[in-house]
Amino acid sequence: MTDMTSRPIVSTTELSRVYGEGETAVHALRGVTTSFPSGQFAAIMGPSGSGKSTLMHLLAGLDRPTAGSVVVDGSELANLDDKALTRLRRDRLGFVFQAFNLVPVLTAEENIRLPLTLAGKKPDRDWLNQLITAVGLGDRLDHRPSELSGGQQQRVAVARALVHRPAVVFADEPTGNLDSHSSDEVLALLRQAVDEFGQTVVMVTHDAHAASVADRIVVLSDGRIVHDGGGESTEGVLDLMKAVA
Repeated sequence: MTDMTSRPIVSTTELSRVYGEGETAVHALRGVTTSFPSGQFAAIMGPSGSGKSTLMHLLAGLDRPTAGSVVVDGSELANLDDKALTRLRRDRLGFVFQAFNLVPVLTAEENIRLPLTLAGKKPDRDWLNQLITAVGLGDRLDHRPSELSGGQQQRVAVARALVHRPAVVFADEPTGNLDSHSSDEVLALLRQAVDEFGQTVVMVTHDAHAASVADRIVVLSDGRIVHDGGGESTEGVLDLMKAVA
């Protein structure tokens, strides 16, 4: 269970994002204020077009807000130039995407170590071994992504997101391309990252089962937060989404 009073790793104040202008403007986010404390697994949900992906892109510094502020690990993103923002994303954030995004010419181990390689850092061997054990791919480390199943590729992607011990891991539909067995393995790994490694995970998902693994569920509708509460069973999440719809 997370101590909700712990320092937020990510917080937003009156966050808005408008695409386009005039009559055709799309208000993707409308004044969202929220925070995500250290050591918490949060799921962001909402119907298609609710603003959940926009919120994640703003939290991760992949897009700039129209108004409002985002603070990540003590840094106000608006105060960072592109170079500093790139450095923050590289050093302090981890990413897991629906499409795995592994580098095809690198082995599984090289993909896992990539954030450290890019930052010119040597891996902590004990930590690397612990991660490899956690993802259960010890016998697959010299395989390239094309030689791995979808579930194995995504486990490599999760290990890559954790290897540099980021302040927060952003997972965007991490089980979207997986069968139910592989999906459960990836969710268990994210859960372990929070419970055993003290990681903070913020996950966007439309999958009620995936959301049921989280400590907290934040639901967006039409660019606003309409629900923010504790974890739910799969059935509870489905009921929640029906109520929002």
